[in-house]
Amino acid sequence: MTLSSPRRTPLADQVIAQLRAQITSGEWPVGSRIPTEAALVEQLKVARNTVREAVRALAHNGLLDIRQGSGTYVLATSELAGVMHRRFSDADQQQVAELRELLETSAATLAAGRRTERDLVLLETALARREEAWFGGDAENFVQADAAFHQAVVAAAHNDVLAALYADLGEVLRAHLRQDIGPVLSPERYVSHDRILTAIHDRDGATAARESAAAIGACGRQEA
Repeated sequence: MTLSSPRRTPLADQVIAQLRAQITSGEWPVGSRIPTEAALVEQLKVARNTVREAVRALAHNGLLDIRQGSGTYVLATSELAGVMHRRFSDADQQQVAELRELLETSAATLAAGRRTERDLVLLETALARREEAWFGGDAENFVQADAAFHQAVVAAAHNDVLAALYADLGEVLRAHLRQDIGPVLSPERYVSHDRILTAIHDRDGATAARESAAAIGACGRQEA
C-alpha cells in the first residue's frame, strides 16, 4: 500500500494564515490571550473543527500555547521564535543573562551611533510605557513593556540580522526577565533605564553599552 501525504483543507489553511497574520502584525501581542474558540468561529464564519485545527497547527509550530482551563496564548511571532523557545526553555539562566548582555550591549552601542530622531521618539515612548507598566504593578505587563523598550533599542541599531535574531529569541529573553524580577514588582527592585536612553541620545556608545550591561540581572542582585 502506497502512502500519500495528508493535506489540510484549503479552508483550514486560510484560517491558519489569518490567525498567523494577527500574531505577526502585533494585533495579538506575545503573551496575550487570543479570542476563544467560540468567538473565532463567530468571527471567521467557519466550523469549530476548522478553527480547532488551525489553532492546533499554530501551537504545534510554536506560535500559540494552549493552556487547559485558561485559554490559548501567543507564545511567539514566528515559527523560528517558537523553535527557539522550545529549544532553550530549560537553558541555564546565567547563560541566558550572558546572551542578553552580548545582544543588548551590542545593540546599544550601534544605536548610539546610528539612531535617528524618529528612533529617539520611539525610544522615549517605549520608556514611558515601561515606567507606566512598572507603577501599574502588573508583573507581566512590565515584562512586555521592558522587552518592547529593548526591542526599540535593537531597532535603533539598524541591523536587520540583529533585529531578527533578537525577535526570534524574544520569549527566551522575556522568560529570563520574568525570573529576574519575580512575581511581584517591589519598589526596591526597580531598575531605571533612563541612562540607557540618555547615552543613546548623546551618541555615547560606551556608556550605552555599560548601562545596558548593568541593567541585566540588576533586580535579582538587589534582592540578594
